Amino acid sequence: MHVIVVGAGIIGLSTAWNLRRRGIGVTIVDPAPAMGASHAAAGMLAPAAEVVWGQSPLYPLMRASADLYPDFAAELTAVSGHDLGHTSAETLVCAGDRADLASLRELMILQSSAGFDVSLISVSRARDLEPSLAPGVCGAVTIPGDHSIDPRRITGALISVLGDDLVRACVTSLLKTSGRTVGVELDNGTRLSADQVIVAAGASCNDIAGLPTLPLRQVWGEVIRLRAPQALAPLLTRTIRGLVNARPVYIVPRTDGELVLGATSREDGRSGTNAGGVHQLLRDAERLVPAILDCEITDITTRARPGSPDDVPIIGRIDPGCVVSTGFFRHGILLAPLGAGLTADLATRADTAWAPPGSLAAVGPERFEAEHPPAETQNAQQHTISIQQPAGSHP
Repeated sequence: MHVIVVGAGIIGLSTAWNLRRRGIGVTIVDPAPAMGASHAAAGMLAPAAEVVWGQSPLYPLMRASADLYPDFAAELTAVSGHDLGHTSAETLVCAGDRADLASLRELMILQSSAGFDVSLISVSRARDLEPSLAPGVCGAVTIPGDHSIDPRRITGALISVLGDDLVRACVTSLLKTSGRTVGVELDNGTRLSADQVIVAAGASCNDIAGLPTLPLRQVWGEVIRLRAPQALAPLLTRTIRGLVNARPVYIVPRTDGELVLGATSREDGRSGTNAGGVHQLLRDAERLVPAILDCEITDITTRARPGSPDDVPIIGRIDPGCVVSTGFFRHGILLAPLGAGLTADLATRADTAWAPPGSLAAVGPERFEAEHPPAETQNAQQHTISIQQPAGSHP
């Protein structure tokens, strides 16, 4: 069996590696491997902190994927020899003012009801754990089970393992025979055939001819990478997430001393770096960790996250020869092990009983069919779905 994987972000690469470990031949096609949303991501493995109102189908998926991560990371480290920057340090979620603290308290009730270990601690205890926190922080929640990893190191390790099977080109269309996908055509005219094609091209899926239009939206955002001066290092030892005037912000410390600050969220279609977004991130981060302004900015990245209308991934079979895996939004890093496993199982028609009950129904593209009827029934009208995101939903 041979499978073509379109897209070399963390989802495509993880899926290809999953297939390779099953003894299945793979070809991965991407013009710029690992340079999309995965390149910007902070890498928070935070199933508890990611619990927000109105997204209950995600809870079991996030927990299951977090449980898969230790083995996923250990096996990838062993085969690649790469340090993935995986840390088990806990997460602190801080409140910028009393209104933010009230929001955190409400959210903590929801997270606890979903079975996650979260605890409210005093400001003095939070500052004992992280002395760089501002005196004005109004409260904090500690989440011992929320950890982090470096996505750039993960994708680098995956590329080192899969590099011989990587084609640096753009897929322009699917090749079909009698309604079944049998391969892909590249932008240089080359045609590649396969038993199965997996489309994991993130926000670019709808640019591929022959693929049914998926209800995807591009959620752009800025992420800043910094480094503290030697006199302040390490500035932080735990991931700091917070609400500042109801705006979410995070600072993720890397094992090599790097700090990742993010992330804005906008759906304005502009791919450039937004000055106001960068200013907002620095201002809100200063509210929680004042010394962030003493750090050197080493990188500012702007990328589009591929989001679905309900913020749950879209994983499912499109035709007898094609499976799609996209729409992971801000959860791509966390959900990579589970998403890769489900997608590989669908492509190979393997048993998915290992996944949480109802997983395939939760992520299946058919859940949008009622909202997105066939084109001929829409009278050529565009159908747009807008989702109101709750505070704290954009880490």
